[in-house]
Amino acid sequence: MNVVDVAVPGARYPIRIAPGRLDCLDEAIPADATAIGLVTNPTVASLYAERAERALARTGRKVVRIELPDGEEHKDWRTLNQIFDALLSNGFDRRSVLVALGGGVIGDMTGFAAAVYMRGIRFVQVPTTLLAQVDSSVGGKTGVNHPLGKNMVGAFHQPVAVEIDTDVLATLPAREVSAGLAEVIKYGMILDAGFWAWCEEHATSLRALDRRVLGHAIQVSCELKAKVVAQDERESGLRAILNLGHTFGHAIESGLGYGAWLHGEAVGCGMVQAAELSAEVAGFPVADVARVRKLVEAIGCPTTAPDLGAERWMALMRVDKKAEGGEIRFVLTPRIGQAITRAAPEDAVRRVLARTVG
Repeated sequence: MNVVDVAVPGARYPIRIAPGRLDCLDEAIPADATAIGLVTNPTVASLYAERAERALARTGRKVVRIELPDGEEHKDWRTLNQIFDALLSNGFDRRSVLVALGGGVIGDMTGFAAAVYMRGIRFVQVPTTLLAQVDSSVGGKTGVNHPLGKNMVGAFHQPVAVEIDTDVLATLPAREVSAGLAEVIKYGMILDAGFWAWCEEHATSLRALDRRVLGHAIQVSCELKAKVVAQDERESGLRAILNLGHTFGHAIESGLGYGAWLHGEAVGCGMVQAAELSAEVAGFPVADVARVRKLVEAIGCPTTAPDLGAERWMALMRVDKKAEGGEIRFVLTPRIGQAITRAAPEDAVRRVLARTVG
């Protein structure tokens, strides 16, 4: 088992990475827990809920399964209230613990519910998609979508543990694997040129879920994210670089309707657009734009963005958490392995849209 420690002001927790962690979930539950709410969806529940419940039952605490509808389109207030309904009807108190068993949608909603139920209870992340394992389960960002913007309502609330069972990736559809790999290569593009080159070399093995190669990718991704989160828990500065490709990507998701593209697919395409914009305004080498496009294609993500109309694109990107005073701010890369956050001239953004939208 590999363990990555995350340390932020007032909180420290482990990310445990190993095959079979589903059968050890009782180890993640605090000793003073009074009850456990297992939040999942029908797809994940059919595969893993019983195993998770058996492990959690060893704590001797009541375990209540809370199944939410599957999909990004259900990441909203109505679905969130299903969690609160279950907690209140089962008498959950402030020492209760929630366990998020699923992908990023389940993790984000469970974490947000934990952040606000009785003004804050504890929760454990058990991510079952590659994207959630390397990104959304780590760092304490929680929330739900609003019709006008993705993840615009939420809170920072750190889990008490992240349990990554690498065996569960064997049941992931290929499209979900590709979506997760977009977040993996993102870390190389913004933080570690050597890791980027390693991803270029091992792209085929990563898509094939080679256990050794994928295990290394997950560990390095978690280490890199943990290092950034430790320096900037609440995204007041450095942590914003983790949103490379997300300003473009969130516009794709909102513009097409949540669920039409997977989050990682939108981020992968958004990384290509961010590379193009970086070449326009941040000195990113044109040859490296081609490298970015090639690797995004190699992991199986789209590289041509949908045609939402230029004005719609601009309007959607202005509804972004990095926007300030109506000015659109982007994560840009002067070179592979480095990242900055800054505004970009509108004419440059429009030129990039003209080249990347199909």
